[in-house]
Amino acid sequence: MNYRCRHLGMLMFWLVLGGLMGAFALNSVSSPKQSALAQDPSDSGTTPIVNEQFLAQAEGLSRAFRNVAEAIRPSVVSISTRQTNSRGSMPRSYREFFGMPSEPESAAGMGSGVIVRPEGYILTNNHVIEGADELSVELADGRKVQGKVVGSDPQTDLAVVKIDLPGLKAAPIGNSDDIQVGDWVVAIGSPFGLDQTVTSGIISGKNRRQGIIADGNGLEDFLQTDAAINPGNSGGPLVNLRGELIGINTAILSRSGASAGIGFAIPVSIAEPVLDSIVETGEVRRGFLGAQVVDVTPANAEAYDLKVNRGALIGGVLEGNPAALAGLQPGDVVTKIDGKPCRGGSQLVNTVAVRRPGTAIELEVNRFGEVLKLTVSLQERTDAAMALFRSGEIFGAKVIPVTPESARKYGYRGLSSGLIVTEIEQGSMADDADLQVGDVIEGAAGIELDSVEQLREIIAKANQLGQPIRIVVRRGNSRMLLMLR
Repeated sequence: MNYRCRHLGMLMFWLVLGGLMGAFALNSVSSPKQSALAQDPSDSGTTPIVNEQFLAQAEGLSRAFRNVAEAIRPSVVSISTRQTNSRGSMPRSYREFFGMPSEPESAAGMGSGVIVRPEGYILTNNHVIEGADELSVELADGRKVQGKVVGSDPQTDLAVVKIDLPGLKAAPIGNSDDIQVGDWVVAIGSPFGLDQTVTSGIISGKNRRQGIIADGNGLEDFLQTDAAINPGNSGGPLVNLRGELIGINTAILSRSGASAGIGFAIPVSIAEPVLDSIVETGEVRRGFLGAQVVDVTPANAEAYDLKVNRGALIGGVLEGNPAALAGLQPGDVVTKIDGKPCRGGSQLVNTVAVRRPGTAIELEVNRFGEVLKLTVSLQERTDAAMALFRSGEIFGAKVIPVTPESARKYGYRGLSSGLIVTEIEQGSMADDADLQVGDVIEGAAGIELDSVEQLREIIAKANQLGQPIRIVVRRGNSRMLLMLR
């Protein structure tokens, strides 16, 4: 026997011995009825038989997945789009997130969707249908029909498509707030054009923000899953083992463009209000709180002597708007929304944004140790309402964020951040510091500025500590360092 054969023989010996020892160990720790290996009397006790109890449990899980697939697939559609005068079917931010190359001027796109109303309303991603000149929908039974975009919402990356066909089955809508990390989920869609593909996994995380919707300014509260999601799955459903829709598959985190086990879905807690608003009005009407909101962090909890370490910190309120009218004050921490825990500022912002104007929300607030319950009646979020946040008075100076328009008005080119001074009150702190109209406050306390709220936080913290603030100011082509006391 040569060297290779001897080692092969020894390998076989140890494999057989290991198998016998494993069988002995399994039988020695199990009861006769639950032994993982049992002997079949018909063949002299040499053939192992799989434990029927364990097999039944595995087959039960298999049946659960099969039942989900059979129940939800009739509601899942493939969406094909064609664009002839654009840069392609997927916005640049999404293509970079997926790790995909740029597209040509004329392109075909592929995505998924889920029927959510028997009248033919389909929920999908805005980036699936955005800019499409043609839109075709294919059902699970092979029927194809032209689709019409009813409305879209870039702020949540959702869109509603309508088709006119009989015998449509709508997916039941579940509760994404109830889903927990570790729960089984199933994703269905058309990855790489392979329609009606079913994959499974678990919920890997909740409340994820990735900064990919609306160039990072959108409403994000993703469910994270390891169910395989690939390009083409966008807009398709993520469902629980009851076959209930809990999310709309939207993006993956991948360096190759294919699934790496990290996928993101928009929860139905955000999607359903958007769907209802688009179906009923053709557009999305959002609630408006009228408050500046940030997450509670260890830094601001210490700086402002907050009595809680989690929630949504009210940084400021606009007089005459819902937050102020309800009694909210700067320094309040919202700890519950409609009786449910509030994790942070983004959750409060998202909750308000998907509620309709006129809706009342119940807030539990911690005001430096005192617990209060307040009812806020939301107004409508409009451009005029949001403009109230884009300007403000700081230490006697009125400032606005840098935009292409504001930069051009004050003679600047190439500015992408900072705050432009538009008015100075005589005798104010800003006047004493020699600030002038047209100055650009680029940074404060070593932090680059891009919002009024950011500067307010820096000032509030400095006031708490009794410290002056160093600001970097650009005036024309020169930069200078000024001190605010």
